[in-house]
Amino acid sequence: MAKKFKERRDIPVEYTWDLESMYKDEKAWEEDLNKVLKLAEEYPKYQGKVIETGENLLNALKDQNELYRTVSKVYSYSSMKLDEDTRVGSSQEMSSKALSAYVKVNEKTSFLIPEILEIEESTLNKYYNEVDGLKLYKQALDEVLRKKDHVLSAKEENLLAQMGEVAEASHNIFSMLDNADIKFPTIKDEEGNDVEITHGNFIPLMESKNRDVRKAAFEGLYNTYKGFENTYAQMLNGNTKKNIFYAKARKYNSSIEASLDENNIPVLVYDNLINSIHDNLDSMYKYMDIRKRALGVEELHMYDLYTPIVKDVDITMEYEEGKKLILEGLHPLGEEYRNILEEGFNNRWIDVYENPGKRSGAYSGGCYDSKPFILLNYHDTLDNVFTIAHELGHSVHSYLTRKHQPFVYGRYSIFVAEVASTTNEALLLDHMLKNVEDEGERLYLLNHYLEMFRTTVFRQTMFAEFEREIYKYAESGGALTADYLSETYKKLNEKYYGPNMVVDDEIAMEWARIPHFYYNFYVFQYATGFSAAVDLSQQILKEGEIAVERYLNFLRSGSSDYPINVLKAAGVDMTTEKPVNNAMKVFRELVEEMDKLI
Repeated sequence: MAKKFKERRDIPVEYTWDLESMYKDEKAWEEDLNKVLKLAEEYPKYQGKVIETGENLLNALKDQNELYRTVSKVYSYSSMKLDEDTRVGSSQEMSSKALSAYVKVNEKTSFLIPEILEIEESTLNKYYNEVDGLKLYKQALDEVLRKKDHVLSAKEENLLAQMGEVAEASHNIFSMLDNADIKFPTIKDEEGNDVEITHGNFIPLMESKNRDVRKAAFEGLYNTYKGFENTYAQMLNGNTKKNIFYAKARKYNSSIEASLDENNIPVLVYDNLINSIHDNLDSMYKYMDIRKRALGVEELHMYDLYTPIVKDVDITMEYEEGKKLILEGLHPLGEEYRNILEEGFNNRWIDVYENPGKRSGAYSGGCYDSKPFILLNYHDTLDNVFTIAHELGHSVHSYLTRKHQPFVYGRYSIFVAEVASTTNEALLLDHMLKNVEDEGERLYLLNHYLEMFRTTVFRQTMFAEFEREIYKYAESGGALTADYLSETYKKLNEKYYGPNMVVDDEIAMEWARIPHFYYNFYVFQYATGFSAAVDLSQQILKEGEIAVERYLNFLRSGSSDYPINVLKAAGVDMTTEKPVNNAMKVFRELVEEMDKLI
């Protein structure tokens, strides 16, 4: 029987987030919405005049900040209100209005960047000396002007902008085929019941203790993709060609350079990640050998990767107990961090329990002028405790950034976004491993940590290498056929999983189902972020207060400097191979310990 959840009104208020601290009612929200619309209509008064004087430039920047600060609050509130119960019509309407307001703000301020790009460096330096307050925006202006060589004429930029919807065709077709039209076969589950394979139940089926179920799900899914291989190849080919076109149009040497330049990340960082993982693949091969032994199979197949290797361990934990464990586990981060955690727990940052209509999953949200809210759907599992620690990492990062930075630098780059969340998970795991007494539970925790490494570092790096290879091939004039893509992908699986794994032919089609291959060199950031977090957690544990202060300064920095520099100040230089190698040292030690226990 399906579990029935309490209606939202029946959940104790202390387990719900405090959106009233943003707006006391819908009328107050409507006032800000109207303010945004009015300010957006007035903003074009700066058009054609932005760089005429230093005062004009400063006022245009200040008014733009005011617009985005208010519209982000309007949008954030309406979005979270809708997530409480997606069935509520008034919340749907508010969310729609807020989205329209955001679009309008973007449209009415779109002339600002092109006008700023027209300014001469000598004129800008003169304005900095003449106008009080303008220096605050120097990093933001430097970021705009840094890309000047890659910005085209107004006419050309307008033409590229008009191509926007057409350019998304490959991704949109992929989404429609993959989410709406493709149908997978029906197989028998563990109880012998008929179950249709879906995107949602594929991993749970792959976690089944019954090997026949895993094999049937694996073959059923990938053989279906095989039936559409040429279609998927052409979609990925079209998306790749689009990114190559944009890179060339903007005068970049390659697609990867164009993508990484968005956050001022050297291509060296991408290459270093792949090289470091190659140097440490022997540890992954040993981990696969452990998995093979633990499962007691003669051959380890790709469909054996997700099933638990630690049997009969089920750690449950109620929410209040989970809170206590997190406070203990994150103790190395010091008193200031603990006080922020307690503020979050005690002042309704967190919407804890599932209710009918509530958005699934978990996230850290809010805006510059709100609490850094967290949405959960908490069930009494250890995985959910790690989810709380993860989202609190994001929220404390947001809290400290907003507290110490002005609005213009009050956000942080996607390149560093997963660092704070994963540092929390690493510290919590370290604490639990130091205090666990039961050998079965210890094995469970070790395997949990190793799987984090496998899926977030090794797997995402393999994805990143696949992307790098297919772009190089396409940029040299190669055709991304289904045969080429499948052959390249299978070879990478053989390289990453090694001699202890039978790399089944079906896995060659996995490239077809990965939406991230349409995100343009995005996935490597999962692996670099995780590696940086593991390195930072080790520094915190070994160096204590000095490392903690460096780390807190990182959390306070927002976008006041480029992400590479912000991480470097924290003690992690991603332009070298050292952080990934340090993380791999931890992985190697965990593998060695598990090897002794299995």
